[in-house]
Amino acid sequence: MNRYSETTGTGLQVAAGWQLSHVAPPSGLFGANGMQFGPDGRLYVVQAFGSQVSAINTSTGVCQTVSPVGGAIVAPDDIAFDSRGVMYVTEVMNGRVSARTADGQVRVVADNVPAANGLTAYQDRLFMDECRPGGRLFEVYPDGRAPRLLAADLPLPNALSVGPDEQLYFPEIAAGEIWRVPLAGGIPQRFLAGLAVPTAVKFDRTGLLTTTQAGNGEILKVDIQSGAKTSIARVRPGIDNFAIAADNRLFISHFVDGGVAEILSDGHERVLVPAGFLGPFGLAVTSDGALYAADGVSLAALTADGRRSRPGMLLDEGFPGFIRGVAAGPAGSLYVTTSAGTVASYHPGTRAAQTLATGLHELFDLVQAPDGSVVVTEAGEGRVLKISTTGEVTVLAQGLARPTGVAMAADGSCYVSEAGKGRVVKVNNGISAVLEGLKTPQGLVLLGDQLFVLDAGSKELLTLSLTTRQHQTLVTNLPVGAPAGVTPKPLLGVPDLIPGPLSPFAGLALGKDGTIYIAGDGEGSVLALKPAS
Repeated sequence: MNRYSETTGTGLQVAAGWQLSHVAPPSGLFGANGMQFGPDGRLYVVQAFGSQVSAINTSTGVCQTVSPVGGAIVAPDDIAFDSRGVMYVTEVMNGRVSARTADGQVRVVADNVPAANGLTAYQDRLFMDECRPGGRLFEVYPDGRAPRLLAADLPLPNALSVGPDEQLYFPEIAAGEIWRVPLAGGIPQRFLAGLAVPTAVKFDRTGLLTTTQAGNGEILKVDIQSGAKTSIARVRPGIDNFAIAADNRLFISHFVDGGVAEILSDGHERVLVPAGFLGPFGLAVTSDGALYAADGVSLAALTADGRRSRPGMLLDEGFPGFIRGVAAGPAGSLYVTTSAGTVASYHPGTRAAQTLATGLHELFDLVQAPDGSVVVTEAGEGRVLKISTTGEVTVLAQGLARPTGVAMAADGSCYVSEAGKGRVVKVNNGISAVLEGLKTPQGLVLLGDQLFVLDAGSKELLTLSLTTRQHQTLVTNLPVGAPAGVTPKPLLGVPDLIPGPLSPFAGLALGKDGTIYIAGDGEGSVLALKPAS
């Protein structure tokens, strides 16, 4: 299963003398968020970070795209169906609820609902909430009437459901609690507390409340009359949502890695979609040889012996936010950039973070300079910045057209990919072009005299000799950026939770042995290029 295209990889061409391999395989989905069984019996999965809706045959595992990237539906986060088979989705980054009929027609039924997230259908009535600080809970009308407010000032409400007592149950992520409110309206009441980031509430076919906890991966069933709780499974953290089939089988999704699985009666998983990447975006190799990937809502790690882990994710205490760039720092730490315009130091082992600078505009790549400071590209302002360990910001260059990637030379000069002008420039008390005629250059790494450039627009990796100024194309048809012919809609972010824009970035990293690691953000893979033996 490959989210990018059915033929990704077959067109890859590598220059003589080089070999290319996958360190991490392509991902099946762009993350996995809300889930619901459709009228055709398939499991529909929405993907907010990929603007895609997919349907999975849970018997065969076959996955089909229903609403593609670049289509009318943008950043879908939850999903519901009415008795006529109309599909409703919340578009979390556009603040609206949309309906899609079987013939593919899409219309907006509610607008101006920031961070529209949880959604459920009950007897053809629709209920939704806003997953943001101070979020609201509404009944939404398919005919487009103004929504009816049921509750307000809620701390990150999420996927919700109507119980057998005709009350609407919803998790409050920030509080670690589940609350309920009568369908007719009234004062919300706390039902359950002490949960580890509860992300969804639904009822199984026997009337038991089921809830998932992203913080510890536990799945609970609760009798709403007695309050008796039963833990039925514990999987990896990062669960987003779940769906319950007509025969009471349970299927879960992971917002962190896009995995989808059935939870069996013994608590084990039957994997339908393996875990993968949302991006990946920036890459970095640390002194111990571990490869780290900035993956938006999480930080992923691949150790030298092939083990994979997620040492930090959104909603963890201290996690910096939606991360796009990553660079190796001192003593096992990492430097990261976030979509909120923050540069931070983050230690994967202790999960401690320290903000170095904030309030910047659309940050991409970063690298540690020889003097210990950090050099960062700020695409939103067209600048290259130097940030000291004490947070002092110095402008190294300005007036650039969307600088993205950056690589540092031993003498302190740096090379910057200027995506808006299709070129790479050298910054050293001035700006001078070193390579022009590109489409959308992004990731850069420097190995001796050779500057490696990842062009997301042409889907090529090039190398430039800084001595002779001769350049060579090493790989073509790379799975970076959007597939050919697809123009993704901008992801505006989630108010007060994941500030946007969530612009993509395909980074490069240099291994200790000279391997060039490539972020295949289009298909969700990591590739490795090295000289042939």
